[in-house]
Amino acid sequence: MSLSFSPLSLPASSRALVFSLALFSINSVYASNDLKQLANLNQAEFNRLSADLTAATSYKGLIPATALGITGFDLAAELSSTQLDDSAVWHRAGGSSSTLLIPKIHLHKGLPNHFDVGVSLASLSSSSTKIFGAEVRYALMEGSAALPALAVRGSLSRLSGASNLDAQSQSLELIASKGFVMFTPYAGVGRVWGKVTPQVSNLSANSVSQNKLFAGLNANFGLVNLAGEVDRTGNTQSLSFKLGFRW
Repeated sequence: MSLSFSPLSLPASSRALVFSLALFSINSVYASNDLKQLANLNQAEFNRLSADLTAATSYKGLIPATALGITGFDLAAELSSTQLDDSAVWHRAGGSSSTLLIPKIHLHKGLPNHFDVGVSLASLSSSSTKIFGAEVRYALMEGSAALPALAVRGSLSRLSGASNLDAQSQSLELIASKGFVMFTPYAGVGRVWGKVTPQVSNLSANSVSQNKLFAGLNANFGLVNLAGEVDRTGNTQSLSFKLGFRW
């Protein structure tokens, strides 16, 4: 069986996502979010920047609670947009944006016994920084006509390629979802722990611990899968969109 797929056959919103992913990859050549002036910050400012960076780069699954099953896959391109809570500090450190855009490739795979795993590779727009993410998700309850599906997820995220800082985060979340034909709304709550370590002499590492709330909608159209999610981690809000294939 052959499968042909053209971006022109997608809904307008999906074509916009594909265009945005390409546009912001090209845009990274012309601007900078490498934070090369990090030494301009004092410790209190760096701590605020750490909270924004942890919220923006922490793992975002964009997937309901229901397990994929042993033959299931979910492969997608994503774009996350994070509105910085303290953009003035980001600019003082050398960043060029008040909104961080993170294009990403994501793969989820179903395993036996109600487990799923996921990995992601992302790029912090307008910088040389890459972001690796991974998750393990366990379906506590598969759901029914009357009851939602429930799952618990543990995840991690790590930055690489930044010239003057290291950052990583871990999160633990509880997710609930309920399917209605091709649409599955979902929501979750969790906690994010991060650590950002500067490579400049006047600043010390900062540990971050933030509450997380998120909600989204997943839609399946045959093999084509769309999802959108809003996430609030600490005082920082992110909006993410996903376009891919799910089976």
